Amino acid sequence: MKFVDEATIKVVAGKGGDGCASFRREKYIPFGGPNGGDGGNGGSVYLRANADLNTLIDFRYSRLFRTKPGESGKGSVCTGKNGPDLYIKVPVGTLVYDVDTEEFLGDLIKPDQTLLVAKGGQHGLGNVHFKSSTNRAPRRITNGTPGEDRNLRLELQVLADVGLLGLPNAGKSTLIRAVSAARPKVADYPFTTLHPNLGVVSIEIDRNFVIADIPGLIEGAAEGAGLGIQFLKHLSRTRLLLHLVDIAPLESDPVQDALGIIQELEKYNPELAMRERWLVLNKLDLLPANEQKQHCQAIIDQLDWQGRVFEISALSGQGCRSVCYSIMNYLEEKLKVHLL
Repeated sequence: MKFVDEATIKVVAGKGGDGCASFRREKYIPFGGPNGGDGGNGGSVYLRANADLNTLIDFRYSRLFRTKPGESGKGSVCTGKNGPDLYIKVPVGTLVYDVDTEEFLGDLIKPDQTLLVAKGGQHGLGNVHFKSSTNRAPRRITNGTPGEDRNLRLELQVLADVGLLGLPNAGKSTLIRAVSAARPKVADYPFTTLHPNLGVVSIEIDRNFVIADIPGLIEGAAEGAGLGIQFLKHLSRTRLLLHLVDIAPLESDPVQDALGIIQELEKYNPELAMRERWLVLNKLDLLPANEQKQHCQAIIDQLDWQGRVFEISALSGQGCRSVCYSIMNYLEEKLKVHLL
């Protein structure tokens, strides 16, 4: 399925029903009074988060969402029916903006969470409301008000605990395949990942976390080069970043590769660059066993890396279990601090 993480739609709420001008006409009651009922309220439009959706692609084909108006009032003080509310399904993690005002309307981060995006019009009043001692037969009513209509911009930011960061072919997709049931495309050429992939890493019963693999970054990404910048926003919700580095690239220097990613991250969002980030030196399998430790330490020293470091081979699985357990412990500690 094609991944679509942004869409524009128009929502139109229903008009309120008009009030009714009506009078009692009963055989043995010579002075029948007003009995016109109120109209019904117009239907409102809501967005509802659905855990089964993971893309906004449906909104590429359906862009207009309109609900029905309220019914007009009737005689015998009968109120018109309210227009039905419309609930539009969107993926969990959808941000909602008003296109015309740039107002941020809400963030749907929990399954079944709803957001009112267009309120239905108010009902009109029937002539029964305007009877008085000086006006026994009022013909006055009020009309229902129009419902709101809005142009909305929907942006999807995937929800993950951990985000993978790195150059194309750093091994992010291989790692997510090694530690979860996700099966992103893996090949020996750049940009095999064209959209974010999510995987659930299960440590034990009731101990798991979600990891996100986004398209790789290249130099100039903050100015729009490559694919990764479109999806960097998906890392904004993560609590931990894993910076994957290919320790034995064919035509580049791993230290310069790592520094380039850090620079692009700082250009894009300095706050994101300050988030907890662990260095994961990948592709140990490409080096002889007796050279691995020395080679990795040289990279760490040149980067002057002060945070946590892991040395792995995503292809063979070497070191992956240790990374996963460390992530789980880190997330659980963060949760404990948050609950205190």
